[in-house]
Amino acid sequence: MFDKILIANRGEIALRIMRACWELGVKTVAVYSEADVDALHVRLADEAYCIGPAPSSKSYLNIPNIISAAVLSGADAIHPGYGFLAENAYFAEICASHDIKFIGPSAEAIEAMGDKAEAKRTMKAAGLPIIPGTDGVVEDEREALRFAGEIGYPVIVKAAGGGGGKGMRIARSKEELEKAIKVAQVEANAAFGTPAVYVEKFIEKPRHVEVQLLVDEKGNAIHLGERDCSLQRKHQKVLEEAPSPVVTSSLRKKLGELAVKGALAAGYTSAGTIEFLVDRNGDFYFMEMNTRIQVEHPVTEFVTGVDLVKHQIRIAAGEELGLSQSDIKITGHAIECRINAEDPARGFLPSPGTVSFYHVPGGPGLRVDSALYQGYTVVPFYDSMVAKVVTWGKDREEAIARMDRALDELIIDGIATNLDFQKRIVRSRSFRAAKIYSDDDILSILGREGRSLS
Repeated sequence: MFDKILIANRGEIALRIMRACWELGVKTVAVYSEADVDALHVRLADEAYCIGPAPSSKSYLNIPNIISAAVLSGADAIHPGYGFLAENAYFAEICASHDIKFIGPSAEAIEAMGDKAEAKRTMKAAGLPIIPGTDGVVEDEREALRFAGEIGYPVIVKAAGGGGGKGMRIARSKEELEKAIKVAQVEANAAFGTPAVYVEKFIEKPRHVEVQLLVDEKGNAIHLGERDCSLQRKHQKVLEEAPSPVVTSSLRKKLGELAVKGALAAGYTSAGTIEFLVDRNGDFYFMEMNTRIQVEHPVTEFVTGVDLVKHQIRIAAGEELGLSQSDIKITGHAIECRINAEDPARGFLPSPGTVSFYHVPGGPGLRVDSALYQGYTVVPFYDSMVAKVVTWGKDREEAIARMDRALDELIIDGIATNLDFQKRIVRSRSFRAAKIYSDDDILSILGREGRSLS
């Protein structure tokens, strides 16, 4: 096991990783920007190093400064969390060149799965069903128009170099596709440094289902069931749950077995996620692979009892998984609501400021991952998520009831949040019937008031 791990991240995920380290008897090193000097992960770490000014490009994405902090502190491993450098193949290479273990997959696996077109080719060869799409990136509009004419509209244009809704446009006609390609290429170049895009068939109202994987460096691989992440706003996840309310036990087995196959074909190790689109007929298609721990990993931990972050660390330390597929049992149901410092009444504008009062809910079947405290100032430089409220119940109904209660108990004063927005979703008939698929569905839940929230 490692002696000391540097956590190249901030906020709740930095704290989550620290807690796993402490339970494993591993010392922790925090890094922070000048804006985060009072952050909780800085206060609680065994050591902390400032790595630059507030902008992430000068701090949390500053590879030389992070490596310097690791060398100065004597850290023998770096955990990137999610976001920032978590899926940066170059960073993984730099860690290796300094004899520092990157807690995640190899640089080669990150690079291969980070290229969406290459990932599709790899998974198709491994036997995973693929959404009909162009064979690699499209070089010009004529190629895209020819493809769309063959398979029929609607189609979706996607950035080859990343996700998160950036460089993504739906087209329902030839004219829309011509415009979509131009816009997507500009967005993709700005977000990922490459204008490369590809085109695939757009599946109407699918469920967004992802399978959690653990793969050690000895070739042992298991899946831990699936999560349903269909409830999204502008391609950003809002609420997640496990297991999916629409996945049967036989479909779960198929998805899991294929996801394990795909991960092994990619030479993947560590915790990772393979994402599928599941249509209303139960047909499913590979979408992408996330080569990191996911924001929504707590719901899987709740229903399986497996600590994913500890296993990530153990795998990176060269230990065998110590779990077989038969050890994994899905028990009950779990739901996660993301609480963001943003104002739904003002178009979800970020809402930085000082937290004047903070009360965390309690009771059975509840977990709150957050780095907030009373008097803490939420800064405007980073992602707006400030807490994850996670509930578990013996079934979906109990998990929903506990979430309803927990959201009522949670108090965050001093800043605007999406707390009331989450309450209305959880209490809606559509959510309880598992019939939310799109932004339009969310707006219909919110009714007249919701139309101002788009």
